[in-house]
Amino acid sequence: MKHMRRVVYSLLPLAVVTFLVFPYAKPVLRTWWSAERLRESAHAAPQDAAPQAPGEKRVLESALAGSWYTGDPAALRAEIKGYSDKAEGPVLEHVQALILPHAGYRYSGQTAAYGIKQIAGKPFSRVIVMGPSHHAALENRVCVSDFTHYRTPLGEVPIDWAFVAALRQNELFQSVPSAERPEHSVQIEVPLLQEALGSFKLVPLVLGQLDAATARAAGERIASLIDEETLVIASSDFTHYGANYDFVPFTEKIEENLKKLDMGAVEQITAKDPEGFLRYVGNSGATICGRAPIAVLLSMLPGASAAHLLRYDTSGKLTNDFSMSVSYCAIAFTGKWPRGAKAEEAVKAVEAVKEPELTPQDKEALLAMARKTLEYVFEHRKAPTPKDLGMEVTAAMKPIRGAFVTLEEQGELRGCIGDIFGERPLYEAVIGNAINAAFRDYRFPTLEASELPRIEIEISALTPLRSVASFNEIEVGKHGVLLTKGSSRAVFLPQVAPEQGWDRDTMLNHLAQKAGLPQDAWRDGAKFEVFEAIVFGEKKP
Repeated sequence: MKHMRRVVYSLLPLAVVTFLVFPYAKPVLRTWWSAERLRESAHAAPQDAAPQAPGEKRVLESALAGSWYTGDPAALRAEIKGYSDKAEGPVLEHVQALILPHAGYRYSGQTAAYGIKQIAGKPFSRVIVMGPSHHAALENRVCVSDFTHYRTPLGEVPIDWAFVAALRQNELFQSVPSAERPEHSVQIEVPLLQEALGSFKLVPLVLGQLDAATARAAGERIASLIDEETLVIASSDFTHYGANYDFVPFTEKIEENLKKLDMGAVEQITAKDPEGFLRYVGNSGATICGRAPIAVLLSMLPGASAAHLLRYDTSGKLTNDFSMSVSYCAIAFTGKWPRGAKAEEAVKAVEAVKEPELTPQDKEALLAMARKTLEYVFEHRKAPTPKDLGMEVTAAMKPIRGAFVTLEEQGELRGCIGDIFGERPLYEAVIGNAINAAFRDYRFPTLEASELPRIEIEISALTPLRSVASFNEIEVGKHGVLLTKGSSRAVFLPQVAPEQGWDRDTMLNHLAQKAGLPQDAWRDGAKFEVFEAIVFGEKKP
């Protein structure tokens, strides 16, 4: 029996991006809207899928221009030069790594310049920038880039694809485009590097909340691939003080106490002790957002490396207001990296790290996992793990990808919730969204155990979003489409157009209207991203 009409809306735009499929009319119409989720591209979690072929150019356009720093190229260059000219002190030899702040340039630009001045004109061919995730809860995971270039007002910087592919051979490193896109902690460093170095390849890494063991493992993996032409940057602000940051450990001698707190962290950094640094942050409560990048960097440093505090400042001092203040440090590390395996040699081809496709057996197992999940919840009143279900997780189930779980009862929609962007490994998305569809689709009463034998389950596993240059590249029936124009966005799943009997232009008319735009607004100035869906369901008798 054909699907009922459905419209997909966003239910939880933050903690877990879930989407509901609502009854709407006779053929299926699936759409999705989430103002906050789309405005900020806020949540995500690891690897949506294998890296796409490097030949397919995918550019991340930085959204920081015009807010975090000026969007005018000439003015931006002049601003950075002005900071650099004021940065005093000697230039160190053999700088191999830096800790730099990542606030807007008007606050942290001068501090950052003390670090950037140390590398100006140096022959670094690769720069690894590690920043903390401010949007996605990537517990013990590191997000690698799925783009081929970053673009700022100063031009494009190519991503070191061989290096990224080599990292991805370790399951700790996964692609999370929806975590990478909005993350300022990495992007803020790029114009500074462009001015200082000119031509180089970039390895942007967005780090989640890492424990000490994971930080060391990540550092060991990165260090095994770098050479003397690699610069490593840990992007971090230091203590965030004030009620807005929920951190007011003292109310007197604030400037003095902030410096004391921050210098305690710097002491651990100077000792190159990642475990000691993380313990200090945990015990003191110091709100250092880039603790994970710093810990990873410290775990990478050779024994002979030396730390140099170049500059310390606070926004409170800059604004003369310590009721809310963020601290900034520029720290350089001198020494030489041991020559690791060349990334180009470690990866013969990007295809070597492509994820396995879902086999018929994988699909049957995922459907069984969804059903067993519901049986388990009815019996134990809690969410299961695969081990609880007695099920094996295959390699094809581990990559992070968006997924929907749809429940039908005697041909009628009974619940449907999913993730468009990919929040978690596929098997976790199936388990989580089976529960969501059964018990958290607020348009239906919660599922009863007596209904389960009559329920039929369908899973839609989504591929990651990728940009297309023109709407002419959109294939009806194959591609789901995310349309963006200004601050307006909307998405259709791949099934929408064929189930509605729409051609491409009609689909885009409806999609524009769904975004709150005139129906022909997609024809000029809109951007398009596409994805596909692998849809499979339980066999009907």
